[in-house]
Amino acid sequence: MMEPKKMKYRKSHRLRGGRRGIANSGYTLCFGSAGLKSIEGNEISAKQIEAARKAMTHYVKRGGKIWIRIFPHKSVTKKAAEVPMGSGKGDIAKYVAEVRPGTIIFEMDGVSVAHAREAMRLAAHKLPVKCKFISK
Repeated sequence: MMEPKKMKYRKSHRLRGGRRGIANSGYTLCFGSAGLKSIEGNEISAKQIEAARKAMTHYVKRGGKIWIRIFPHKSVTKKAAEVPMGSGKGDIAKYVAEVRPGTIIFEMDGVSVAHAREAMRLAAHKLPVKCKFISK
């Protein structure tokens, strides 16, 4: 799974509402000829990104090239069950990538458009955001 190698601060603020508005960067295809674009904003965990990547790779039978355009930089903490209030912030539970509407999540090249569309559809089922397939 993906996680940052080094961080200036280990625990980050949640910044609820920080995903408002459409994506100002990463909204066009740069590497591949087909892509998966998010329609809504949400946090995507490293496990979900990995599950989607595996689904795509399995479908295209390791053919073509896949680019992951998002990275889970943000840490999310969680306290254990039945822990009383106080005693600081919880331990890091997972890392997430904040995705805004319009962000390209995955790109693919080297396979036919029909194969890419089906692979992206399988990947989209693994993600917590609504997505659409785009191509050049």
